[in-house]
Amino acid sequence: MRHLLADMGAAELAEWRAFEQITGPLGGARGDIQAAVIASAIAAANRGKNQRMPPLSDFIPRWDRVRVRKTPEELFKAAMAAHTALGGEVNVRDN
Repeated sequence: MRHLLADMGAAELAEWRAFEQITGPLGGARGDIQAAVIASAIAAANRGKNQRMPPLSDFIPRWDRVRVRKTPEELFKAAMAAHTALGGEVNVRDN
């Protein structure tokens, strides 16, 4: 993020924001919406005569809905596993 802010001024950032507002979201959110449109079309083609079509929003994943509650120990263990998997070393100090 710092690199982005260092290389891009406020005017260019405002231009990108305006572009996204006109054309739709950039990045992963846009892909989720595109996939939802396809899933919705498939559902529409396969629904029964008297069956209501679910709204498009039903096909868009909400990543913020799923909250996995972990203890601090579980979070630390996961962080250490990721650190080790990326080639980091774990130094353990005896107190």
